[in-house]
Amino acid sequence: MKKRSFLTLTAMLFAIPFLFAAPDSEEDPVSISGDREADATFVYARRETGDLLMDIYYPRPGSEIMVNGKKRPTLLFAFGGGFTFGDRKKPKDIIWFNEMARRGYTVVSIDYRLGLKGMKAPTGFAVIKAYDRSIHLVVEDIFAATNFLLKNAEDLQIDPKNIVLAGSSAGAISALQADYELCNRTSWAAVLPEDFHYAGVISFAGAILSMEGRPNYRKSEPAPTLLIHGTKDKVVTYKQTRFFNVGFFGSDKLAKRFKHFHYNYSIVRYEGNGHEIANSEMLNLEVMEDFIISNIMEGKKKITDALISHPGIEKGNTCTNRKQLYEE
Repeated sequence: MKKRSFLTLTAMLFAIPFLFAAPDSEEDPVSISGDREADATFVYARRETGDLLMDIYYPRPGSEIMVNGKKRPTLLFAFGGGFTFGDRKKPKDIIWFNEMARRGYTVVSIDYRLGLKGMKAPTGFAVIKAYDRSIHLVVEDIFAATNFLLKNAEDLQIDPKNIVLAGSSAGAISALQADYELCNRTSWAAVLPEDFHYAGVISFAGAILSMEGRPNYRKSEPAPTLLIHGTKDKVVTYKQTRFFNVGFFGSDKLAKRFKHFHYNYSIVRYEGNGHEIANSEMLNLEVMEDFIISNIMEGKKKITDALISHPGIEKGNTCTNRKQLYEE
């Protein structure tokens, strides 16, 4: 293994946020009033760092909630921001939430703990340890939010068997990792009911961290997964960055694994684009609609592997401090 590969891995590992766990609240949902575009806001967990909130955007009046006799799923979304910044109310995300609500979806946008915020940059193998910890803290918060939805499904008008994880960049990594931990029934997933599965996963420039070589789904197949990524992404690797058994496996590598095992997935590759694709939700509305209806709601293994050249997309990294954190 070339030394550069290790340096690349450590640089990649420093690109992500960490969260960390505390007991979930057993109290009834706590609504928070105030000016916000969401239809409702709740405290979904209480941590030592403060309350974690979720915003819910319900389908707009007159929207098509049912498709061929089936209800559109709830989208549980985790924002991006390199695990150092961002929140559930990023303006560009809210535009997408409202559009999905107009199309008949319920959207849940969550806050999570920013484990890298204000953290002094680790070096060497400490980067790997910090990154591993950070991802799994985010996974804990996603699972806490999921549990909140499950426990309050009737009051929140949510089908507990119809929840799709979605995320951008750091949020996409977290969504993919959460489904990976759930499908392997690791200790992280023990907080969720034994029979629970996500209905699907939508990843905008995501990846999975494995400390055991190539990702393997041992207990159950992954949820139907839509991977959307730029082929020249230097923030979240499109292919893989690996050092012995420690690896960061991006959309291209995951698609190869999914294809080999005949899993339900699709991938959209933006040729020549970088991490700006993490913010391409509005550009991919029809791709998402088709995948959700065909692969998730109807359960078809409609495998799409599309390479798109889109010269109209402005190339450039959308992450703050890229030069400082990720430059090779």
